Amino acid sequence: MSGTLSASSSRSGLHLAARRVKHVITSSPSRFAIVVFAALILLFTGLLSLPISSSDGTVTELSDALFTAVSTICVTGLSTVDMSTHWSWFGQIVVFIGVNIGGLGVLTLASLMGLAISKRLGLSAKLLAAGDTNPLRAHGGVVNESQTVRLGEVGQLLTTVALSALIIEGALAVLLYPALVMAGVDAISALWEAPYFAAMSFTNTGFAPNAGGTAVFGDDYLVLILLMTGVFLGSIGFPVIYTLAKHVWHVKRWSLHSKLTLVTTVLLFFAGAGAFLMLEYDNPRTFGSMDAVDTTVQAFFLSAMTRSGGFNVIDMSDLNGSSMLVASMLMFVGGGSASTAGGIKVTTLAVLAIAVWSEARGRQSVEAFGRRIPSDVQRVGLSVVAWGATIVAVSTVAITQITKLPVVDVLFDVISAFGTVGLSSGVAEGLPDSAAYVLAATIFMGRVGTVTLAAAVAATSRSQLYSLPVERPIVG
Repeated sequence: MSGTLSASSSRSGLHLAARRVKHVITSSPSRFAIVVFAALILLFTGLLSLPISSSDGTVTELSDALFTAVSTICVTGLSTVDMSTHWSWFGQIVVFIGVNIGGLGVLTLASLMGLAISKRLGLSAKLLAAGDTNPLRAHGGVVNESQTVRLGEVGQLLTTVALSALIIEGALAVLLYPALVMAGVDAISALWEAPYFAAMSFTNTGFAPNAGGTAVFGDDYLVLILLMTGVFLGSIGFPVIYTLAKHVWHVKRWSLHSKLTLVTTVLLFFAGAGAFLMLEYDNPRTFGSMDAVDTTVQAFFLSAMTRSGGFNVIDMSDLNGSSMLVASMLMFVGGGSASTAGGIKVTTLAVLAIAVWSEARGRQSVEAFGRRIPSDVQRVGLSVVAWGATIVAVSTVAITQITKLPVVDVLFDVISAFGTVGLSSGVAEGLPDSAAYVLAATIFMGRVGTVTLAAAVAATSRSQLYSLPVERPIVG
């Protein structure tokens, strides 16, 4: 009898503990997303640690496996090992699957996990679905409950994301295959490299399956343009892709989010290319030895890749210091919201720039394209920028102190990690374990932190029925 009571008590205790864990995970959108991504990283760390994953059949060190798993799931592209030689076919397939899972978005996965756990989408999961990859999220600032019910429909969410990824990556792979063959890649090898490059460009990861990476295609404009196209489509985000698919020829029907994303993306693309042309045209290690056409193509390619793409033709350490600073600025901004790109997002930059311009002109409200941008969206933007700057500053100080490397090079790699870009000045490879863990944490916080912070701010915003007396501190 006592044994039966003991077993019943044990089951009751386990059930109670499970309910408490479920409540802790699902009660906060931010916590829910972090748990999902952390679980995926641990899973892929285990897979990449297996002897079958390495080319020499040995167990990969924990720091290298963990760093690669973080970089893979967070679609970053930085690595502490040579991606083309260290991993076996099994390891390469694990990475390929990982970047596609990561490319779907942390909040989409979190929504699905919420569905699996609770058999329905609760409010927290709906907020997660509303915060990422959903085409209707662009309307309004803070999401109210009635809107999240519409936005949290898992069927529409999955259809938009999965079809976008499948169609775009498939089309890119089909176009890349003959381009790679014409570039000298073996026809059999191209069967693997074409979908691999397609996935890495659309997810804005930047891993390369071949020795030498994209540098071997430096003179092949077709390959470079296709890679830039994949990066662009991945970086504008699923809401914009959805809008373009429905209203591509009806600009007036585009959401404010889509307009801001496309305009800011194009402006940064051309501004970055122009800056690199001016700063590197006489550098013999980069553009100085190229003709006018090659210089122009390489400048636009570098501008596109610093937005989160991660592929590179020239060595980043060969850039002038001024160009590295421009590249760091572009990497910090990143791509569009609810996209495979990282950074603080172009819409964040656009909203804050418009707010500053409105303040300078003495306007009471912030407006763009005939729409007013509410103050809560501006507060979220400020929070994301402050969060990003803090992460970059702390990580740079920590890694510089550990490695004693030049702060300029460390800062470049830290911003690349935060923006999930994947470009490196050479710091990432050869990092001691402690510094590698710091950089991995930077990648994780850069990919998950800014999005979950925005979701948390939106989720906790509530109307206030009273106001306190006003007093103006001195600012500036």
